[in-house]
Amino acid sequence: MANRVTVDRPVVVIGAGPQGLAAAAHLVERGLEPLVLEAGDGTAAAVSEWGHVRLFSQWPELADPAAARMLAPTGWTAPTSGYPTGAEWVSGYLAPLAKALGDRVRYGARVVGVGRKGRDLLVDAGRAEQPFLVHVRDGAGIESRIEARAVMDASGTWGTPNPAGADGLPALGEHAAADAGLLTYRIPAFEGAAELAGRHVVVVGNGHSAATAITELGRIARAHPDTRITWVLRRGTVGTTFGGGDADELPARGALGQRAKAAVTDKLVDLVTGFRTERIDLTGGQAVLAAEDGRTLDPADRIVVLTGFRPDLSFLSEVRLELDYRMQAPVRIAADIDPNTHSCGSVRATGAADLAQPEPGFYIVGAKSYGRAPTFLALTGYEQVRSIAAELAGDRGAASRVELVLPDTGVCGGSGVFDTSTPTGSCCAAPGLQPVSVGLAPVAAAVPAEGEC
Repeated sequence: MANRVTVDRPVVVIGAGPQGLAAAAHLVERGLEPLVLEAGDGTAAAVSEWGHVRLFSQWPELADPAAARMLAPTGWTAPTSGYPTGAEWVSGYLAPLAKALGDRVRYGARVVGVGRKGRDLLVDAGRAEQPFLVHVRDGAGIESRIEARAVMDASGTWGTPNPAGADGLPALGEHAAADAGLLTYRIPAFEGAAELAGRHVVVVGNGHSAATAITELGRIARAHPDTRITWVLRRGTVGTTFGGGDADELPARGALGQRAKAAVTDKLVDLVTGFRTERIDLTGGQAVLAAEDGRTLDPADRIVVLTGFRPDLSFLSEVRLELDYRMQAPVRIAADIDPNTHSCGSVRATGAADLAQPEPGFYIVGAKSYGRAPTFLALTGYEQVRSIAAELAGDRGAASRVELVLPDTGVCGGSGVFDTSTPTGSCCAAPGLQPVSVGLAPVAAAVPAEGEC
């Protein structure tokens, strides 16, 4: 006999982004009923916010197999090549998938809490036998509760960017700089150079989004030589900033880092290492970054902070979680994704067993499953939700089977030494050490959904 928790109750999926919609497709294919709750007003609202950025994964790596099977009867054809922008990913795949799911996707539904019916965090008795209660607030502020047999949190991390402050907290004056329009946590749109040409722009960050911004700003500086670009790294060494080059099994990702390196080599960009921001002072319509060691940068007209993201755990306070204390990611995958120690080889794929929490039936998936760690790929999330859907359907064999080998980054030895400018050794042949030219063709850029600073 089925447990009463499972009778006539959906699997609630939080977030109608790439992983959330793929989860719904897998659940439907398994005969389970999903309900996708999206805080935004449309499909993949977060992806739409960086719609101008081009992904470094090709189309075949961006469409989930179960989703493709669901879309096939509608006449949808999977693109076979090319690197879409975020907007093209939405219009060409995610929006049609949401349409195919129909009223299983609910927009303007912000999840503000998850718990067990009649049981707060402290109560053990009969806990697993009770359904989840998902508290939802709509755009008008009206709250409701939905009973669920299981919950998959695919809400991502886009809404909670890391600050410029080196201690993980906003630098003194950071909020004021943002309010004044001098600081942003998003990759700017670079359709025209007029706004930034001839200005001083500071980019803070060490990942793919920072490399994207630096590459495009380098183009502006090349066309407008009076433009100044300063790239700020917290670490004392360049380390893995420029990526794996030719050793990266995602060629566009490897090329991205090398183009950013060329912008530095060609002196279009000033690279500052070991700069840990403590304070941002406003002066004369500009902003001055000050480091903990007393150094200051020249006044900037714009500060672009691309230091990665962190998970929003505030609405999960009544769910029993087991997360790594550093990365805020599920403990079973923490060692594999830790940027402090990750070395040669690709990160392994993760599934239901890796993502299971002390709260039975609750899973964190997608970019949020990586917590504060970078290098998340859409492929990773698709494998996660495939495995979890199988587990929820009782197919333990399929849940435990690994159906994905992730592409190697070509990066070795972790993210580099933090407190020294002395270069460190590498466990593999150093890729891409030769100077490379910066062409004028469109760059396949990094995006928050795929890998962050």
